Amino acid sequence: MAELTRTHNIEEIIAAPIGTAATLMGWVARRRDLGQLIFITLRDRWGELQCTLDPEESPESHAVASECRGEFVVAFTGVTRARPEKEQREGPGGDREFIVQSAEILSRAETTPFVIEEEVKASEELRLKHRYIDLRRRTMVRNIAIRHQVVRIIRDYLSELGFLEIETPLLANTTPEGARDYVVPSRVHPGQFYALPQSPQLFKQVLMCSGMDRYFQIAKCLRDEDLRGNRQPEHTQLDLEMSFTTREELFTMGEGYMKRIWAECIGEELPVPFPRVPYNEAIERWGSDKPDARFGSEIREVTALWQGTEAAFVTAGLEEGGVVHGIFIPGLSLSRKELDNWTDVAKKLGANGLMTVETGGDEPKGSVAKFAPDIAAFAKLATEAEGTNAGTWCMVLGPKAKNLKVLGELRLRLGDAQGLIDRSKWAPMWVVDFPLYEINDETGGVTAAHHAFTNPLAADMHKLDSTDIDELLSIRADNYDMVLNGVEMASGSLRVFDPALQMRILRNMGLSDEQIEHRFGWFLEAYRYGAPPHRGYGQGIDRLVMSLLQVDNIREVIAFPKTASAQCPLTGAPATIEQEQWWELRLQPLK
Repeated sequence: MAELTRTHNIEEIIAAPIGTAATLMGWVARRRDLGQLIFITLRDRWGELQCTLDPEESPESHAVASECRGEFVVAFTGVTRARPEKEQREGPGGDREFIVQSAEILSRAETTPFVIEEEVKASEELRLKHRYIDLRRRTMVRNIAIRHQVVRIIRDYLSELGFLEIETPLLANTTPEGARDYVVPSRVHPGQFYALPQSPQLFKQVLMCSGMDRYFQIAKCLRDEDLRGNRQPEHTQLDLEMSFTTREELFTMGEGYMKRIWAECIGEELPVPFPRVPYNEAIERWGSDKPDARFGSEIREVTALWQGTEAAFVTAGLEEGGVVHGIFIPGLSLSRKELDNWTDVAKKLGANGLMTVETGGDEPKGSVAKFAPDIAAFAKLATEAEGTNAGTWCMVLGPKAKNLKVLGELRLRLGDAQGLIDRSKWAPMWVVDFPLYEINDETGGVTAAHHAFTNPLAADMHKLDSTDIDELLSIRADNYDMVLNGVEMASGSLRVFDPALQMRILRNMGLSDEQIEHRFGWFLEAYRYGAPPHRGYGQGIDRLVMSLLQVDNIREVIAFPKTASAQCPLTGAPATIEQEQWWELRLQPLK
């Protein structure tokens, strides 16, 4: 007997003329038994279609349909027919039905642990445990298909520009990348370990030394860190590097494929070129190095508006060196209870309290309105900043850095609560010139803010030999982040390509020459044989798709994600290993 062949998927049969004969295969999504007629909604990856099984058309097929239950896998052979106008439905395939002439059950199914529907009511733990069932939902099919399309566009685009896709090792040595490494014990070298890559950073830089000139990779990267909604212990990253290129050339390249992705995947225009915003400006305007610029309410220093106030606590704070920063929230009017709630939020974010002045009404209101020396000045500044003075100034008093951090987060929360964020808007930017170093909380010295292979800006190069911590912290790097709607999309830099400069940067981080040689000797040796100027970045594919589809949880765009506790409910990983494996690795389990 000849093997049954599928001739069309559901998308194809919906697009074909009425009257097309076909063999369809898929899952039973729904079944309605009206006695004489049985209606089965057939589902495959491409869609759903109502199939009609009539005993007068085919008694054998009707008998098969009587046995079918949800999620049975079936093959139906038949022909499409127009549905009566009154029975037609909106959406693909709503104008037709498939009249089944021959039916076969290919696989039977037990009752699923949860109902396969778009607004699935099952817990995330249950969905992940039975991910193969969850992936049958239309939303998940769409997400995975869009992810594939994104990667295909990137591959095509970069290939057109002369990039080579090159794979780099997964088993390597540990590197300082800002998170813990996952380590793998070596069986053939007892007591020694590989590290799984947090990124292909060193390998791609060595590829530039090899003369590959333009490299990219869709790379798996692994980091042993605490998880959040947009993080996973393993993620997929677009990793790329370019030799002999300027920052602007790299930006133009990145904007090109982003624009193409938005146009081809969701039919929307991503505005290019992206604004270039220095890090210090981003912090002062938005209180964040990944600003959400879809709405206003930018941070303003308003210390001058409090000169001469009769509020003793404000005067005392200013005399102690504090300053006042504020954000104006259009349309905001707080009741006493709401003010108390937002004050609690501000305190939890690190502020001493929240000062409010409401303008635009018949009379000024707010927690400190009676102490404001010039209400008209607040109203004027609000109009200049937001085009209206109807709303509320929310202000904090304290050190500048703390103020900016508090108001950066408070701005996002108030903007969301007030509906100020335009969810249909795309606001990309490049944030540039981050600090080269930051304080190492454990040692009190400095450590790389981005990573240890980032080139300082030429204007700040002379500070590298300083022994003053503050001066080291003021060094700016030739680095950059691609940011979209408040989410970091990519991060990169001009790489250090002078081995002597690389030694200086690593020594400033507290590494001895012996440690540097042990961890990076092979890498620095490559530099000594001629390294070109090169720059690049890494961009999370998971986060890109998450932002493109505007979903809140990164697990919705990954086929087999981990939970927030870094576990895999589907496979049970991580799990114990057999005693024999402990022995082979020359390791002992913890008692």
